Amino acid sequence: MHTLGPIEKIACVASDTPKAQAGLEQLAGLYDLVPADEADALVALGGDGFMLQTVHDHMDSGIPIYGMNRGTIGFLLNRFRPDGLLERLNRAHRLVLNPLVMTAETVSGQVCSALAFNEVALHRYSQQSANIRLCINGRERLDRLVCDGIMVATPAGSTAYNLSAHGPIIPLGSNVLALTPVSPFRPRRWNGALLPHSAVVEFTILDPDHRPVGAAADSFEVRDVAKVRVVEDHSRPALVLFDPDHSLEERIFNEQFVH
Repeated sequence: MHTLGPIEKIACVASDTPKAQAGLEQLAGLYDLVPADEADALVALGGDGFMLQTVHDHMDSGIPIYGMNRGTIGFLLNRFRPDGLLERLNRAHRLVLNPLVMTAETVSGQVCSALAFNEVALHRYSQQSANIRLCINGRERLDRLVCDGIMVATPAGSTAYNLSAHGPIIPLGSNVLALTPVSPFRPRRWNGALLPHSAVVEFTILDPDHRPVGAAADSFEVRDVAKVRVVEDHSRPALVLFDPDHSLEERIFNEQFVH
């Protein structure tokens, strides 16, 4: 595990886009970049998807990750400014992100697990709606949800797929998760729920042979699932860095007033 302290040595990774690669060249010309296993902080250049992938790739090292936007929206990223990077890194706010653990069992009996920092999402694979039974903490809450899909979203992921499905925006540190259906048909008036972050959420796919469903934890996807279990994991946190005037907390808060 990486030991936190003053940031003096930095590593850098970049997506394959020309914009990100040009940024990497700029930083390499200004700083003595080192390999990630020798660095005090890792700078990620790209978009939100690349930042998420970098967090997944390096979370077990404990190295703090500072993203700079070389993509489009850049919600999880800081502004790209090559000058004064070491000073920015040492002034940055440190934010701990705890992932969700998805454990999925397929129709054939295969069991696999994956982590998600944004959301775990179930979605139908056929022309027919998915039929899903929902249990929370061992208690059945919905015996049959008819929908296109459903997700469990973290606060950090609440402004992504969750928001596009009309789920709630969740402030960081609120210790809740969003349970958000996608195009629910029955129960007609059910629009989702807020759950304590300690909740154990279990989905059972009804009639999976005729109404196939897939499950995704961020970018990791499993087809033809029969059961999916989702719980927050505090044993493998990721540490990300944000400029004080560009904090993720403030951006998530501000999203609630965008019109």
